[in-house]
Amino acid sequence: MLSILKDFSLSAVVAGFVAVLIGFASSVAIVFQAAQASGADSNVIVSWIMALGLGMGASCFFLSLWYKAPVITAWSTPGAALLATSLGQISYAESIGVFIFAGALALLTGVTGLFDKLMRLVPLPIACAMLAGVLFKFGLGIFESLKTDTFLVAAMLVTYLVVKYFLPRYVILIVLLVGILLSVMRSDDAMLSQIPLSIGHFVWVSPEWNISALIGIGIPLFIVTMTAQNIPGVAVMRSSQYQVPVSPLISWTGIASVILAPLGGFAFNLAAITAAICSGNECHRDPKRRYIAGLSAGVFYLLAGLAGTSVVALFSVFPHTMIAALAGIALLATIGVNLKSAVSDDQYREAALVTFLVTVSGVSFAGIASAFWGIVIGSAFLLAAKVAKK
Repeated sequence: MLSILKDFSLSAVVAGFVAVLIGFASSVAIVFQAAQASGADSNVIVSWIMALGLGMGASCFFLSLWYKAPVITAWSTPGAALLATSLGQISYAESIGVFIFAGALALLTGVTGLFDKLMRLVPLPIACAMLAGVLFKFGLGIFESLKTDTFLVAAMLVTYLVVKYFLPRYVILIVLLVGILLSVMRSDDAMLSQIPLSIGHFVWVSPEWNISALIGIGIPLFIVTMTAQNIPGVAVMRSSQYQVPVSPLISWTGIASVILAPLGGFAFNLAAITAAICSGNECHRDPKRRYIAGLSAGVFYLLAGLAGTSVVALFSVFPHTMIAALAGIALLATIGVNLKSAVSDDQYREAALVTFLVTVSGVSFAGIASAFWGIVIGSAFLLAAKVAKK
């Protein structure tokens, strides 16, 4: 406790809050679609939000505290998108079986150390290029939002430029406050008054096992979570110089998925976008004190999960343009740092550039995300260049 109080900083707490805000607001609608596709009613959907909040909150808090690093976990957004289009043909109980199976595969991958060994083979410039590609669309999101919501986004950008010069440590906090203030000022008062103030409740459903669903949905859920979420998540930690052992992290997300699946916790993984927010200089200048952001995110995830329907309704008040602009502004420095790391070394420049372009393209083969193919194709270019020199 004394160590936490000593390392405590408002900027790190704000980074954790912004990570939770962006994590929930940017993709909770996809989770709703996945739950509805599984046949969940409104009570079960609330249980999903609570289970996800509990799993992310506990894993963020305790893993960050244990490793003294900002370990940020999240639900699998691409996994939710996959489920939204795949669960319509099976029962809800069979969907629970799919979640447990995918979580067990993640646990097995972590326990065997296979994922960690593969990631250590990837050179840092390649990993940085892939991460920059994943984050790049969020940077573009600032200016796409500027086109459709000029006043709000311009005000946030001007705030960022001014405050970064005078109070760089609190720049994201002030940008957030400006965005919230302007959004609330132009929102419908009736909409705000209709936000329910209540705590949700869990709904337990025992799993049923459908072999076809386990193979046809469970394995793709595992693959898309590992390639689109865990690989970029590890890249965030590597690019920020956090040498946290990956295998235990993957194992714990798998355990969380298995335990919380009957309540609606469909898939947990390492975060990338929100983790980058908690790992940058805006969080804290001292990397050793950024773990406070992980603790903060854990607390806010837990509160968001307990609030259930209230939090989801509150997030619906914030316009998409505000969330997109906030995410992009919070990630600007991280994108720049990773682009610099990717291309600064002549030996890796071309391979890193290819990795970046493939990742940005969003190309997908065999249902596997572009982040994975970026690393594969970029590494192939690097290998070919080394062979040619010989």
